[in-house]
Amino acid sequence: QVHLTESGGGLVQAGESLRLSCAASLRLANMYVVHWHRQPPGKQREWVAAITSATSGNLTTYSDSVRGRFTISRDNAKNTAYLQMTLLNPEDTAVYFCNAVGPGGDYWGQGTQVTVSA
Repeated sequence: QVHLTESGGGLVQAGESLRLSCAASLRLANMYVVHWHRQPPGKQREWVAAITSATSGNLTTYSDSVRGRFTISRDNAKNTAYLQMTLLNPEDTAVYFCNAVGPGGDYWGQGTQVTVSA
């Protein structure tokens, strides 16, 4: 069983930046892919970004709404994945979730709230 814990959320103004962290209880290197998702208030959860394993080249992909502003990364030595968010706007307000897929299953964190004021 892998436990994921997100942190780094908070209240910021439009145009500012935040870095979210996702700490894994076991070896993150074993995870095939790490995703970030978000759920805006009153809306369905949506996929934000993904990064593959090092053996697959640490390939990254992004949703159209965040491409060019957000950067996903992973530090396997620290068992932590990150989501660097820049040029935040009110539409980025959501609970952000980390999701890791590995040989043992599909794991989710509890989420961290990001609120962007205009």
